[in-house]
Amino acid sequence: MTVRFGYTILYVPDVTAAIAFYETAFGLKLRFLHESKLYAEMETGAVTLSFAGEEMAETNGLAIRPGRKGDLAAGFEIALICDDPQAAWDRAKAAGATPVKPPEAKPWGQTVGYVRDLNGCLVELCSDMSTVA
Repeated sequence: MTVRFGYTILYVPDVTAAIAFYETAFGLKLRFLHESKLYAEMETGAVTLSFAGEEMAETNGLAIRPGRKGDLAAGFEIALICDDPQAAWDRAKAAGATPVKPPEAKPWGQTVGYVRDLNGCLVELCSDMSTVA
């Protein structure tokens, strides 16, 4: 049996708003938007970041705790690898992301900062670990 990580789906109240935010804040590009506007995929490299309307969770027989900006962040994060984490953090903040922690050098050689997206999801903006010797 072979298993590989394929995609992450964030359930959001408004898929088109999530697309617009991630395009503006992080420079991601839309790969696919279903005609219902209840599902979308962003171009992110090897692993796909997807958005699904919260009502899709119910359609799929799932109970979820919706992410909201004012709530405590859920126990996961999305990590976006950036050439310049500080510039990415500044861009995200200018686009309306909630600043959590500015980028800082970590003992293992990576630069890492955090923001929250328009729905409160924690987003890590970090340098590429493959460049750390």
